[in-house]
Amino acid sequence: MTNAIQPADRQFDFSKKDFHFLSELVHKHIGIVLNDNKFDMVYARIARRLRALNFTNVGDYCEFLTGERGAEEMGNLVNAITTNLTSFFREPHHFEHLGKNVFAPFAKNKNEARMRIWSAGCSAGAETYSIAMTLCENIPDLTGRDCKILATDIDTNVLDIGRNGIYDADWIEKIPPALRSKYVSQNCISEKLRSLITFKQLNLLEAWPFKGGFDAVFCRNVVIYFDKPTQAKLFNRYADMLKPNGFLYIGHSESMHNVCDRFKLVDKTTYQRVK
Repeated sequence: MTNAIQPADRQFDFSKKDFHFLSELVHKHIGIVLNDNKFDMVYARIARRLRALNFTNVGDYCEFLTGERGAEEMGNLVNAITTNLTSFFREPHHFEHLGKNVFAPFAKNKNEARMRIWSAGCSAGAETYSIAMTLCENIPDLTGRDCKILATDIDTNVLDIGRNGIYDADWIEKIPPALRSKYVSQNCISEKLRSLITFKQLNLLEAWPFKGGFDAVFCRNVVIYFDKPTQAKLFNRYADMLKPNGFLYIGHSESMHNVCDRFKLVDKTTYQRVK
């Protein structure tokens, strides 16, 4: 049995030409590779945009993307195409490592006042708030300590969810009870955590408007959608942004093997900058 959308079931005509146009446009703009096996997924997601804009066929939508309002619509196309699978404390070993190897040493070193963490591809913010909870558990008293977390994503819709810090009950249930009682009230993340985080839209393939000096970077389940040359470029840019010996956390199905030699593997999908 197949889940493919058959032509007879499609509201709009969608040709291979349309698919290749859209896949090339998405790759050029955000680096995501859409292989032919993504044909039905792409149709399902852009069909919503066609209905919203009252288009009757995909060809006209493709033409619209190249017109005067194309740049404005590109953001909506990206929001439709990108996948945002996330949850609180997903891959918990990363947060255990972060607490033990980044936050705990910082807490003991009273001479060091500045801490910066970057959640790249933060989606709806569950990862970022998990980082913030881990930070506060390891450094309960932040008085006199300059600790900030940057959360970026290309999808403006999920960034709004993260900024608001309000989640459905099934999301909140993923937070360990002891932490939930301390940092969540009526499905809303506490102001203490939200004050630590800055949410910003960012296309990882474009210029990064910050100088770096990060103690750790989370980029999980992001590069899996990129080709190897794009992955190599991105990993090297992360190395430039990290402090010497800083850590990079990537997704469970991702690897830096034969892609970038500026990191060493120190734990499960956990890398440390070495050059």
